[in-house]
Amino acid sequence: MDNFFSKLVELFSTQEYIDSLLHGFLLTIQVSYFALLIGLVLGTVIALVDTARRSKWMVLPKFICRVYVGIIRGTPMALQLFIMFFVIFAIKGFPSIITAIIAFGLNSAAYMAEVIRGGILSVDKGQTEAGLALGLSNLTIFMKIVAPQAIKNIIPALGNEIITVLKETAIVSMVGMYDLNMAAKDIGSGQNMASYIVPMFVAALFYLATIYLITFIVKRIEKGLRRSDLRTEE
Repeated sequence: MDNFFSKLVELFSTQEYIDSLLHGFLLTIQVSYFALLIGLVLGTVIALVDTARRSKWMVLPKFICRVYVGIIRGTPMALQLFIMFFVIFAIKGFPSIITAIIAFGLNSAAYMAEVIRGGILSVDKGQTEAGLALGLSNLTIFMKIVAPQAIKNIIPALGNEIITVLKETAIVSMVGMYDLNMAAKDIGSGQNMASYIVPMFVAALFYLATIYLITFIVKRIEKGLRRSDLRTEE
């Protein structure tokens, strides 16, 4: 135990180690943030297509979206990452961080689409029918009636997806990217077990602190939405 704490003090007193961890953490946050942004936008589009009214014009788009979601959700993230790095974007000089963002973004989109689709379908169809009876347009009904309720329903699931993507980005070290996980491995490499465990422990603290912050923010948003519902009912 004394050896563990001495190595911990050494790590935090060595600027090179701190810089490595911060550099790795920054890359982890960058990949997660932009991947989630892609996932949210693309996932929303897929969900809207999938929940759109049936028509001859929507048959093919619906089919493509469902096949896409099925393939992405049915294959490992690591496999998708390898295909992106060594097949699709196996271009000399192509930025690895862009490849990683696209890979995680496309993966997240499939899960986001299911979350958003579930939120939209959770809104009672009777409310849509009532809006149509009042002469409201489909866009107005969606923006004023369906979307606000769907957002409230999907907030917890979206929070879980954010946390999942953040943790999954640890596998980018498998393709040589210097993320938080790789930084911890680099600091502890070539040393004894205690020296290896300490940077891993610190990396875990980075993840825990970030996930706790995300969880706190999501819960605050949920509480705010619940308070607004109570005020509306009053």
